[in-house]
Amino acid sequence: MDLLKKIQEKKATVAIVGLGYVGLPLSIAFLKNGFKVIGLDNDDYKIKKLSRGKSYLQHVNSDLLPDSVKEGNFIPSLDFALIKKSDVIILCVPTPLNKYREPDLKPIIESASKIKEYLKKDQLVVLESSTYPGTTDEILTKELEKSGFKANKDFYISYSPEREDPGNKKYSTTTIPKIIGANTAYSRKLSEKLYKQVVSEVVTVSSSRTAEATKLTENIFRGVNIALVNELKTIYDAMGIDIWEVIDAASTKPFGYMPFYPGPGLGGHCIPIDPFYLTYKAKEYGVPTKFIELAGEINTSMPYFVVDKIVDALSNYQGKAINGASIFIIGLAYKNDIDDLRESPALMLLDILDKKGAKMSYHDEFIPVIPKINGYLNFKGKKSLGLTKKNLKSMDLTLIITNHSYLDIDLIGKNSNLIVDTRNSMKGHTASCQVIKA
Repeated sequence: MDLLKKIQEKKATVAIVGLGYVGLPLSIAFLKNGFKVIGLDNDDYKIKKLSRGKSYLQHVNSDLLPDSVKEGNFIPSLDFALIKKSDVIILCVPTPLNKYREPDLKPIIESASKIKEYLKKDQLVVLESSTYPGTTDEILTKELEKSGFKANKDFYISYSPEREDPGNKKYSTTTIPKIIGANTAYSRKLSEKLYKQVVSEVVTVSSSRTAEATKLTENIFRGVNIALVNELKTIYDAMGIDIWEVIDAASTKPFGYMPFYPGPGLGGHCIPIDPFYLTYKAKEYGVPTKFIELAGEINTSMPYFVVDKIVDALSNYQGKAINGASIFIIGLAYKNDIDDLRESPALMLLDILDKKGAKMSYHDEFIPVIPKINGYLNFKGKKSLGLTKKNLKSMDLTLIITNHSYLDIDLIGKNSNLIVDTRNSMKGHTASCQVIKA
């Protein structure tokens, strides 16, 4: 049976490399639609938990996993030799930046190096990791062709950017339109047929490079607009104008305006990182990316703006220096209602405040213990405190970073001694202390 027919009849086995925030929901989507899935990851903890039929991510429903594992339809494994038993291989590995803020493609290269050892004819390989235009052709294809097989002749290759938004209850893996790009008509046809089996809408573009550029454009758009409102926040703050009130008023215009909201910085794996992938690649063509780089600088500077607000608030309303002050941080995750700490501005704030001598505690039910995070090893093992009257009253200042929906804002407002609010969480709530927006 040829590959297209296998996909059409859902007899194709799908191997998903990388069972993180993208790969795990995608695995579940394929399982729900009748495909057999091999889940590959180099993290023993993830594999052991998934092998017991349990999700390690709080926001990913694991109801389907116990039966899928028991019946052999979902095989979580560390063994890349299982690639031989698959018809489709989808790479969902991370693409971080190195210390010089340059793309680190080692996860893609290392995964491709393992895959090539077990690659066989007539398999479809799809890259979903966010990356710069040309990665599929210049990096992934080149590595896979070391197997002796030729791309789009012996095996087929395409790019389909992930569009996950962890914790979003309105849109999920299966309801977000899927972009597909490949350099040959047959690779596009295979990929289109594959994703149409699990996603409500598929949008096909002419090449893998176009699809890669689409993903970067989406996140650069968001990053630049967030930088704009973050800069406006600092300007309007100096003028005594509330940026949140301005945005609410501007949002009443029914055309020509789209609201973006300021915050303590950018978090997540996409918006703080993806723009720099294009900046890196643009240098190869001698093209400057001034606008993108400036937006990155503004967003990266926001934690320092928040710290300045904390210093002033403690001095003006408590008569205290930041050195030795007790600060209760509310929310560590980079966005509300998820357990994701990737690139969270809370980490940078913890680090800055720690260096200034503040005594910090935090509350976040989604992150009961801070895990090992490179660059922030001092905070490994630090535990979340309960959100109680006693804990709030015992702190000099309460700093709201992440506005999880479960938070009792009235409790925070009535029992804090001083509040610095980076998310406008106190809007509509009464506070018995001074509230500083940052």
